[in-house]
Amino acid sequence: MSDKVLREDFDGWVQITLNRPEKLNSLDVEMFRDLRQISQDLAESEGIGCVVLRGAGKCFSAGHDLSGIAQGEAPPSKGWHSETLRMLEKLPIPIIAAVHGHCYTGALEVALAADFIIASDTARFGDTHAKFALTPVWGMSVRLPRRVGIATAKRLMFTSEMFGAEEAVRIGLAEYTVPQVDFDAEIARLATQISEQSHFSHAANKRLLDRSDGKSADEALVREWMDGEGRGPDMHERIAALQNRKK
Repeated sequence: MSDKVLREDFDGWVQITLNRPEKLNSLDVEMFRDLRQISQDLAESEGIGCVVLRGAGKCFSAGHDLSGIAQGEAPPSKGWHSETLRMLEKLPIPIIAAVHGHCYTGALEVALAADFIIASDTARFGDTHAKFALTPVWGMSVRLPRRVGIATAKRLMFTSEMFGAEEAVRIGLAEYTVPQVDFDAEIARLATQISEQSHFSHAANKRLLDRSDGKSADEALVREWMDGEGRGPDMHERIAALQNRKK
């Protein structure tokens, strides 16, 4: 692995940092290779209750490195970038994209692979594929409409419009916005809160939500009680802890 993507382990949660600040964390094959390896390692890890994905320096990421595209970068296989983001997305761990500064096009595709986005008040989003006569191949056409609705996704993709954190919250792209001065503290608070919940429940709930996506309500309800694990190995311990606190 290179040092273009960093992994830091905290108490119960992990922070992944896109680490190419001199290039505004613009995304290249080497960064995706690192992200893929970290995703594989996390899939085999235990005791991790949350993953935070963020960028070093001035921004989350300015997007796909256009110089790499112009020079004919060669990923290992067709669909390799998309496959890498799907590996990240399918981790049985809640994933937060913590976005500050630029989050454009390919960077937005990376952020959308997280379970949800929180935004610094400095965040700027946009899909500029159409500006450069490109089409998405990392998941934008699938994940963006599922997050914001088909009409809003079309508007953003057709106009290449840039917009800030408050608009991202309004359309449902981001969950909420945080002043930049408080951003690090809020990331740690939220990641800790999530990691303190049952890791069994997190993994089971992600599977249930993934299975129900696009299904009719009746079918999804059947899958919930038929395929849901119901009770985890830490259930009795957690209930006992609550009862002891009440005493």
